[in-house]
Amino acid sequence: MEAALSAFLEFLSEEQGYSGNTIAAYRNDLGQLISFLQRLDTPVTHWSQVNDRLIQAFVIDLRNREYASSTVARKVAALKSFFHHLHDKRIIHDDPTLELNSPKVKKQLPKSLTEEEISRLLAAPPGDDTPKTLRDRALLSMLYATGMRVTEVVSLSIGNVNLDEGAVYCLSQDNRPRRLPLTERAYQALASYIADGRPELLRDPDEVALFLNHRGERLTRQGLWLIIKVYAREVGLEEDVTPHTLRHSFAAHKISEGAELREVQRLLGHANVSTTHIYAQMASEQDQTR
Repeated sequence: MEAALSAFLEFLSEEQGYSGNTIAAYRNDLGQLISFLQRLDTPVTHWSQVNDRLIQAFVIDLRNREYASSTVARKVAALKSFFHHLHDKRIIHDDPTLELNSPKVKKQLPKSLTEEEISRLLAAPPGDDTPKTLRDRALLSMLYATGMRVTEVVSLSIGNVNLDEGAVYCLSQDNRPRRLPLTERAYQALASYIADGRPELLRDPDEVALFLNHRGERLTRQGLWLIIKVYAREVGLEEDVTPHTLRHSFAAHKISEGAELREVQRLLGHANVSTTHIYAQMASEQDQTR
């Protein structure tokens, strides 16, 4: 049984290109099934002996051990993938997971901040005009004003900013550019950073990155995440605030203000409007709590 499992994991790695973490998760989930089968009164010694009744018993055992529905769903997906592979390789004649359904997992709404919490966060950088403060003001205000993904923000170059238009241009995940208008606050913060902050941080005149770290290099995803975390803690925000929290907040607040779903989809760079629908639900729940 272990040999078939090892061959399956090698298939996932070599032919499917799965990551090491994903392979480890499959090994854990399927290894758990092997342990269950070997603890039975009549231990199972070959995969062909596994039937749908034993699979159902394993899933019930997982639920009795109070695994979260999302965890059970992941393990069920691993079982179905494994037994489908065994059937394809003719190691088994019948797939015992064909009628196996994954437990329904309730989707959690993304975390967002209230408008009052956003105001506190945007006001968090100190009142001085050091290069770092100017950068951080521009970062925070632009993240909330545009709803950009963290990768999109750190990938911006100075040429992506058009202050005459009051807009930023960034590439979506499909490599198509989208125009994102700036709020007055974001415009002023970004203009001040470009005029007075970025030149002080710049070390290499050929560097084109918009947002720079203290070494004059392009700010990283981790660096941006840490900046937000520090300011969120300073203003007493208890939630785990990340760059994506500002993206979620931007979208939910836009819809609460009456923006059309298609327009929010365009601003966020979603390929399908169904992805944007979740923010309408968030906006509705926020409105109910006011």
